[in-house]
Amino acid sequence: MSERFLVEAVNDALHVELERDPTVLVMGEDVGRLGGVFRATAGLRERFGADRCVDTPLAEAGILGTAVGLCMAGWRPVCEMQYDAFSYPALDQLINHVGRYRWRTRGKMSFPLVIRMPYGGGVRAPELHDDSPETYYVHTPGVKVAIPSTPADAKGLLAAAIRDPDPVVIFEPKLIYRTARGEVPEGEHVVPLGEARVAREGSDVTLVAYGAMVPLAERAAEALEDEASCEVLDLRSLKPLDEDSLLASVGKTGRAVVVQEAPRVCGFAAEVAAVLAEKAIFDLRGPVLRVTGYDVPYPYWQIEDAYMPSVERVRDAVRRLLSI
Repeated sequence: MSERFLVEAVNDALHVELERDPTVLVMGEDVGRLGGVFRATAGLRERFGADRCVDTPLAEAGILGTAVGLCMAGWRPVCEMQYDAFSYPALDQLINHVGRYRWRTRGKMSFPLVIRMPYGGGVRAPELHDDSPETYYVHTPGVKVAIPSTPADAKGLLAAAIRDPDPVVIFEPKLIYRTARGEVPEGEHVVPLGEARVAREGSDVTLVAYGAMVPLAERAAEALEDEASCEVLDLRSLKPLDEDSLLASVGKTGRAVVVQEAPRVCGFAAEVAAVLAEKAIFDLRGPVLRVTGYDVPYPYWQIEDAYMPSVERVRDAVRRLLSI
């Protein structure tokens, strides 16, 4: 084990997987000579060469379209979208092609393609650098989605995504790139897709979160220690979703608050609430509450703190739920 920041764990995973499998390559804007704007790809070009760590033009649709062709030729491309909102031009490739090819070829072709991107706010970034677009990808059939909240999971989920036969999108919470620090296994480390993690045990209410909202939920649970015992469930994988762990946690506590940074309407928190309404209705002691971003474009950094979920907003939701 070694202590690493989350972004260092991403870099470690890429080094390990490129060494393990000669068909894996990394491609994206500034991933080679610069080592990525967050240094997530630092050292890859020097170690594996320009053919396996490829600097691309500023054309996200071109990056993903090229990756489709590489998959057809037997490669396992790992595409970096430099920022969350930069990925939108590539949605055409993702929705119309990447997610459909296994179905279109009746299972004859697999597309082991990974898209990784930093997402979310809280870092005082300019416009189009701080969205939380995970629901677009979750809604696309044929595409898996995972979001780590710890360095160990950042390495393990990325390794699982690279080895998966289907396309996987990995969202990396930039807010905790260099604040989340923890032990990371050396060498090969895989965290299976579709398995949630209980980040904190509790008995009165379940706080469901993912990505940068997990440490926020943990801080809210600590702030509520004198009032309620809060369990924090880190989903880790949005698709496939670990419904068994979700239902087990809420079955134990009887209450749920779902926290997401994305806008409220049709966010992933609504999907979690729907699953609980359909499958845990007799366990629930109150409604499923959501603490989310607002249905506005992500604001400029001067007021982003008012947009993002906070410990106070989560605490207020728990208090409302306990008072019902």
